[in-house]
Order: sequence, then C-alpha cells, then structure tokens
Amino acid sequence: MHAQPIIDYESIFLHAPVGMCISENRTIQTCNEALAAMFGYSRAQLDGLSFQALYPTMDEFLRTGDRIIPIMNAKGRYSDERIMRRADGELFWCHVTGHAMQSSLPLGPGIWTFEDVSEKRPVTAELTPREREIAALLVEGKTSKSIARQVDLSPRTVEMHRARLMRKFSAATSSELVHKLVGAQL
Repeated sequence: MHAQPIIDYESIFLHAPVGMCISENRTIQTCNEALAAMFGYSRAQLDGLSFQALYPTMDEFLRTGDRIIPIMNAKGRYSDERIMRRADGELFWCHVTGHAMQSSLPLGPGIWTFEDVSEKRPVTAELTPREREIAALLVEGKTSKSIARQVDLSPRTVEMHRARLMRKFSAATSSELVHKLVGAQL
C-alpha cells in the first residue's frame, strides 16, 4: 500500500501559470506570482489592494461591479473579457473569471483568475471608458438592444458608440468590428 503524496496547495497557487487571487469585497487578499507579473506589481504591493487599481478608470471599476453582482447572485460565478491596466498604465485585454465562495455574498470571499489575452487581442485604438465597456460586450456577441439594457443606455446611444468604434477600428461592418476587437486579421 502506497502512502498518498502530500499536495502542497500553497505552492500550486503561488506558481500556477495563470494569474490568481483570493479577494473579499473587491480587495485582493492574496495573489500568486503570475498575477503580480501580469499587472507589473510585486505580490506584496497587490495584497490588500482594491481591484480598482487594476481598472483604467474608477467609473469602469464601479460599472463592472454593478454588472457582476446579479450574475454572481444567479450563477455563483462570473466571466468576461475586459480591458485592464498594468502598473505602468499600459492597457490590455484580460479574460477574468471569478467564483464566490459563499453564494449569498457575490462580492464576499472569492477566487479570481486573470489571463492576459493581449497577444491575440491587442488594444489598438484610443477608446473612452464607455467605448471599452461596449467593445467588451460586443465581443461577447451581445446586440445593441441587450447592451443598452445591461448598461442602462438607450439603444440609439449604444449604436452611436458602436459607430465610433467602427470608425476607430476602420471597420465597414459590425462583424468586421468584432473580428478586429478580438484581434482576428481579415
């Protein structure tokens, strides 16, 4: 009979190849090396830091929090791709997934993973915070009408933002815009 090997979960967490953190109330309690490297901080600098520091603007931090709560309440997990900010100010696309450890507390204790997807999806145009939000929702395949409901705008306003995005990305169609946003070469 073989003895079961002792699994060192702390080492697995610290050296996982994807950025990970434990958070509570949108504050990083602890993180791994990959997360610190991805955002350009040391682990010590991130421990106790609000997620707000990783967003391009305070408004984007607040709106994302508002979007996360109902989804976490319904599913206990949340996932999206969004533009985040490194310590040096560089903006990059990031795939973010979170899981609430207590379903009754969507922003309470949670486990979050972050994957830098900037190589396949570079940030190529100067976008406003609202354009970044709408671009992220377009990439998810949402219609202007569903985006309008989700971000509390009129469908016409969403269409204006989409038109601006199409100009900035030199896209002739909505489909071409989405391809350019995800980094596909046409």
